[in-house]
Amino acid sequence: MRIFVTGASGWIGSALVPELLDAGHQVIGLARSDSSAAALTAAGAEVVRGTLDDLDVLGTATTAADGVIHLAFKHDIAFTGDYQGAAEADRRAVDTFADALAGTDRPFVLASGLVGLKSGQVSTERDMPTVNGTPASLRSATATAARALASRGVRSSVVRLSPTCHGEGDNGFMAHLVATARAKGVSGYLGDGNQRWPAVHRLDAARLFRLAVEKAPAGAVLHGVAEEGIALRDIAEVIGRHLDVPTASVAPEAAAEHFTWLSDFVALDSPASNALTRELLDWRPTHPGLLEDLDKGHYFRTPATAS
Repeated sequence: MRIFVTGASGWIGSALVPELLDAGHQVIGLARSDSSAAALTAAGAEVVRGTLDDLDVLGTATTAADGVIHLAFKHDIAFTGDYQGAAEADRRAVDTFADALAGTDRPFVLASGLVGLKSGQVSTERDMPTVNGTPASLRSATATAARALASRGVRSSVVRLSPTCHGEGDNGFMAHLVATARAKGVSGYLGDGNQRWPAVHRLDAARLFRLAVEKAPAGAVLHGVAEEGIALRDIAEVIGRHLDVPTASVAPEAAAEHFTWLSDFVALDSPASNALTRELLDWRPTHPGLLEDLDKGHYFRTPATAS
């Protein structure tokens, strides 16, 4: 298949492109910068220049493709205060893909998230998010709309990703926790640290996206989860050991100062199952788990700056 991929040079996309090419697919990657375009070309993908705001570009590329995997999201503005703006841009892009794919039975795979789906209980692929008009729920509404494209003749599916998609080169949640511990001189966890986060290695996530575009049935919800839930205290203890700093509880009233933009996330207890995804697509995560990956040491080699 000719597969159009947004976010193709990003954290998961840069693993997905070789995964797709090795499986015999052609990849057309959206690139918003010269460096992204160069990376995609070097990886063996075709390049379409543009951003998520270039709806005409998205529509044209989709029409020329056999399927679409949408990984891109405006994380740069989402994590600096304009989550609503990022979610609204994402919805406009998805609506554009939908109009171009309607009635074709071609696949459309959307990347979404798991955090906060069902607090304190193990979420399954059958659990649906609450859509209540808040900025955070706007992205959930987009995922719901993507699943509904099955009624418009699109083989749509949604991959809900773990909050930490880890691996060497990760600049996400784990890297921020490491940078914070280094800057503060203490590896912190919130309260008792029993909040659980599901996790997945980025290479396992890339394989799941490839399987989804190849064979996920219309309307499917898939969980990009390799480990159901890892306690944040256990994560903090590994980080503290590698940085040779103490591990300590952070009081809820001090969370914003200590964890900055991650403070809302560390309060969430969001374990999730992958049982239905494994059964549906025969997906078997094979790469290291989060604590094993942290113990490999690559998160601690190059100091990062907490912000």
